[in-house]
Amino acid sequence: MEVSKTSIEGLLIFEPRTFGDKRGSFFESFNQRKFNEAVGKEFAFVQDNQSLSMKGVLRGLHFQNPPHAQGKLVRVIQGSALDVAVDIRSNSPTYGRHEKVVLSRENNRQFWIPPGFAHGFVALEDQTVFAYKCTDYYAPETEGTIKWNDPDLNIDWTITPSMISEKDELGIDFRNFASRFE
Repeated sequence: MEVSKTSIEGLLIFEPRTFGDKRGSFFESFNQRKFNEAVGKEFAFVQDNQSLSMKGVLRGLHFQNPPHAQGKLVRVIQGSALDVAVDIRSNSPTYGRHEKVVLSRENNRQFWIPPGFAHGFVALEDQTVFAYKCTDYYAPETEGTIKWNDPDLNIDWTITPSMISEKDELGIDFRNFASRFE
C-alpha cells in the first residue's frame, strides 16, 4: 500500500498494490494497522456507507460537527468520481482550501478525509458506486452542508453537475460559515 500526502495536512491518498492475472485481480482494500501507521493516530470505523450515482450527480459538501465529527475513508467500487475535501478547521493555515482526487474502479485509490473537512463528490460516469468508512455514526442533528458552488471556494468540479439534492442546493455560503473545528 502506497500512501501519498496532499497539499493539505491530514489528507492522504492510499493506493493499494493490485495483483492481476487471467482470472482477474485482487487487492487489500483495508488494513487497520497500516492505516493507523499512515495517519499517525488510531481511528475506529463504526459505519460503512455506499451510494449509487449517475453521471453528473453531485453530493456535498457535507460534514458533521463535534461531538459527532466524522473522518471518512472513501473509494469508488465501480465507475469514477471527482472527490473533494475542503478544510474547515478554523485554526488551519489551509482553512478554506480544497483538495481534489479522482477515484475510480481502475485506480483503486482511497482518500482519507479526517474530521474537520467538508466532503463532496461528483460522479464522472453512470452507475458510479461510491463507498466510505466513517469514524462516527450518522447524527443528523450535527450535520451541515456548505454550498458546492460557493464562489469563495472556487471548486472546479471538472463537469457541470446535472443533479443536486435540494439540501445540497440550500447549503450555507462559506463566508457565513462558523466553523466548530479548530
